[in-house]
Amino acid sequence: MSLSTAMASLMATFDRYAAVEGKKDTLTKLELKNLVENEMPCLIQKAKNSDGLEKLMKDLDRNKDSEVTIEEFLTFVCSLTCVGGL
Repeated sequence: MSLSTAMASLMATFDRYAAVEGKKDTLTKLELKNLVENEMPCLIQKAKNSDGLEKLMKDLDRNKDSEVTIEEFLTFVCSLTCVGGL
């Protein structure tokens, strides 16, 4: 898979989950939870407690608006990839 195909896939996945509720260009907490559970199950398996999603949302939401933008999400995915989390 080429890098451009991988990036397009990441963006399409984000858009698909973001379209469910609220703004169409951000993820709500529920949308983020569903994306992580369905697309990154390894993160759920590694979670040590039920507060994991709350911490993840807080860490991702850099501008503290209770939503995750595509930029915040892609930074997270890139960071995870660099540390071998995916």
